[in-house]
Amino acid sequence: MSRYVQPVPTPDDPYTGDALLRSWLERHLGPAGHAAAKGRLADLAAEVSGPLRAAHADAEAHPPTLVRYDAWGARVDRIDTSAGWQAQRAAAARHAVVALPYLESARAGFGAAARVVQHALLHLYAPESATFSCPVAMADGAAALLSLPGVDPGVRGDWLPRLTSTDPDTAVVSGQWMTESQGGSDLSRSTTTGRPAADGSWRLTGEKWFCSAADAPIAVALARPEGAGRGSRVLAPYLVPRYAADSPLAGASTPPDAPAPGVTVHRLKDKLGTRALPTAEIGLRDAYALPLGDPDVPGLTRAMTLVVVTRVHNASAAASGIRRGLAYARAYAQARHVAGGPLADNPLHRATLGALAVDAAGAFALAGHAFALLGRVEVGADPDAVAELRVVAPLAKLATGRLAVSCAAEYVEAFGGAGYVEDTGVPRLLRDAQVLPIWEGTTNVLAVDVLRAVAREDAADPLLRRLDAAVDLARPLSPALADTLATVTAELRDALAGVVADPRAVAVVAGARGLALRMAYALATALLVEHAAWGDEQAELAARLWARRWLRHEDVSADAHQHLDLLC
Repeated sequence: MSRYVQPVPTPDDPYTGDALLRSWLERHLGPAGHAAAKGRLADLAAEVSGPLRAAHADAEAHPPTLVRYDAWGARVDRIDTSAGWQAQRAAAARHAVVALPYLESARAGFGAAARVVQHALLHLYAPESATFSCPVAMADGAAALLSLPGVDPGVRGDWLPRLTSTDPDTAVVSGQWMTESQGGSDLSRSTTTGRPAADGSWRLTGEKWFCSAADAPIAVALARPEGAGRGSRVLAPYLVPRYAADSPLAGASTPPDAPAPGVTVHRLKDKLGTRALPTAEIGLRDAYALPLGDPDVPGLTRAMTLVVVTRVHNASAAASGIRRGLAYARAYAQARHVAGGPLADNPLHRATLGALAVDAAGAFALAGHAFALLGRVEVGADPDAVAELRVVAPLAKLATGRLAVSCAAEYVEAFGGAGYVEDTGVPRLLRDAQVLPIWEGTTNVLAVDVLRAVAREDAADPLLRRLDAAVDLARPLSPALADTLATVTAELRDALAGVVADPRAVAVVAGARGLALRMAYALATALLVEHAAWGDEQAELAARLWARRWLRHEDVSADAHQHLDLLC
């Protein structure tokens, strides 16, 4: 008797098989703009489906290791990474995953929508990048920070071209050294200090607890300038070279790949997920650093330029992971036979996948909108986009992060026992998703940030205007959808007025998470309505089911089963 072997499920091409992605690009770029981007997107999708998928598997199978000493006892703090990790690094550069919105050719051709094209690249690249999407995000944030007018032109000239290079031999990514063990997200407790040196550089001393992309050639670190006082607003961002090659403090005989003087890698983190990504605890002892802006001016606002970028990247990683997980689960359902037929024909399983497709559409709309706003902020300094992004960035990040975890749990379950076996790669979907509600602020931290934005910066106004406009757009599509959105918008308007009246009230703070999620779910509804009004049938169906699922808390199983093919 022959042994049964389950056929390996092969998902659709991530670009041509994603109708919502393609119609989103058609709307935001126009037919000519989408046509101009197609070659770049198709090339990346082809590589993702072949060599990058293999590189992803290799990087997962061979996580980074820390070599503290060489054979003769010299401290080297070398982080060894796999060939797959290096392949992902090279691909990110070649396909301009970081560089695109900074390229003159892209800005000339796409304008503010260069960020829309970048989001599409990330949507294709991130889910099977072995989380190289994390250093990509931090490199983008560092590039945005270096692009600020207050940054020394010499520092910008030395590092921005390397961060935005499309040549793998010269391109670099960045780490991010912000948190410390005693404070975590409470940056006011940071104890890392900076003191000026005679040559205009600085020396940083302190302990950083969660340093992602610890193998990157540079990092952006937060430190308290000497004499700056207490609190978080005075913290300033600095660029810290990781290796001797880029530190003037290194002697001529020091190997270029040795750690920069004053930089010590204590240990690599043993994490639940993102195992291919080297994350470390790093000590600084008079380490060479370059200020990014004037350290005498409170610098946390400058650092938030980086944080906004990495938050929208986090939302994109969540949304793209949800979509890729759906593609794998659907391919498996088509290949797997149960009860005499394909699993894909089972009404209950179809309903489960259909609900997940609704979640994928809402998450995609939130992330895509955040990137579109970011582009308008950077190209044209659109004041309306600036105001809206202030609240959309945390909302998109917190809602998609939570969705990513719940959807990943469903994907593991959709594969049955195979979903629990590491060999299949499916468990990684859940392990890696769990970082998304944590990195760059937990759900609670971001919910409080939303309260702060509403109370101090009138950040509710642009959101409410978008919701009001979407009610009018929804009316000819679905009166029931319009009524639901109108009711929720009125509820949010009252709740947000209460936030403005007394942002520190116990009830307001205690309810911050629920309010922020409600805002995000309403925003996703509005964004899907906008896309539906443009003429996308899939978005119209997704908007109706999303509103029922997340605003009215109804069971959408019957419609999810019936319309699965359109939803996917």
